[in-house]
Amino acid sequence: MNVELSNVIFAFFLTLFAGLSIGIGSTLALLTKRTSPKFLSIALGFSAGVMLYVSFVDILVKANESLAVSLGSATGAWAATGGFFFGILLIGVIDKMIPEMENPHEVHTVEEMDGKSEEHKSKLMRMGLFTALALAIHNFPEGLATFMAALSDPMLGISIAVAIAIHNIPEGIAVAVPVFYATGSRKKAFIISFLSGLAEPLGAFVGFLILYRFLSGTIFGLVFASVAGIMVYISLDELLPAAKEYGEHHLAIYGLVAGMAIMALSILVLM
Repeated sequence: MNVELSNVIFAFFLTLFAGLSIGIGSTLALLTKRTSPKFLSIALGFSAGVMLYVSFVDILVKANESLAVSLGSATGAWAATGGFFFGILLIGVIDKMIPEMENPHEVHTVEEMDGKSEEHKSKLMRMGLFTALALAIHNFPEGLATFMAALSDPMLGISIAVAIAIHNIPEGIAVAVPVFYATGSRKKAFIISFLSGLAEPLGAFVGFLILYRFLSGTIFGLVFASVAGIMVYISLDELLPAAKEYGEHHLAIYGLVAGMAIMALSILVLM
């Protein structure tokens, strides 16, 4: 499978954009006195809608098509299905390895972090650092997912990168807020949050180095199917529950439907 250097560079920069959007979340948290739960609820629901729709309607379909060409329709369908559930299993295992207290998708607001005692500050610092580490581990496969999608279809890659970027905003808040209230340093909070976002382009880079020599229709189809599984898991297990926690149930659903509708429209326009 031939891959042009320009496509690789474009895919990498899209992944870099998605990962570094964590800095948007940390900036919002550090410059405002209060978080905006309604905005986060709609944004997370929107991101979940984009990722769910594109996973089932586009990514999994492309994985099936690629595997059908290389393995035959029946075997290809089995392989695509296996790849899809392998992606779910992979991200599920990664999620299980992250303690719940430090999970970057647990909801933390500016208000609840404003503690004064030294013991409380020590706990906040630990929470911020572990959240940054958990986020780095978690974003590794997300980076590969964004990269592979962009490598296959630049427009699809843009859609996924934007969805990932939106969902990285509250993750930036989750890292920056406890570190800031523990240290009193906006600079330190921003840097730690920003560095955790680098795991996303790192995941893309390492994944590409490993897969590049073996990149064929079969490998591409299996990776793409796994990407669909990863994105569905992230949407159902993390984005939608977090969206409901931040705001009203209906706001999350409105965001979800809007994300699906815009993704559907963009696919139709680009057909």
